[in-house]
Amino acid sequence: QVQLVESGGGDVQAGGSLRLSCAASGRTFNNYAMGWFRQAPGKDREFVAAINRSGRATVYSDSVKGRFTISRDNTKNTVALQMNSLKPEDTAVYYCAAGFYDTHQSAYNFWGQGTQVTVSS
Repeated sequence: QVQLVESGGGDVQAGGSLRLSCAASGRTFNNYAMGWFRQAPGKDREFVAAINRSGRATVYSDSVKGRFTISRDNTKNTVALQMNSLKPEDTAVYYCAAGFYDTHQSAYNFWGQGTQVTVSS
């Protein structure tokens, strides 16, 4: 069992930056790949980024590639999402998830509660 708690969301103007963090409980953090997903109002939840167990492999959605960076610290049981050059269309609730290294939600077994990111123009 893994419990995930996100933090770092907030309000920011377009072009600004935010850093999301996700803290995981349990001793088996490095047994899981980690992913970030987001859900905008009225839309389905979508993939944002994922990182494999070692942190050596990452994958991003086309909409955030080059602007967002996912990283993990297996000594601290945390995963982060650095978001730069934010756009109003990045506004969403962002979720951290633990599971298999994949871009599909079904690969992830454990989910956090989410943190709101609002980007104003």
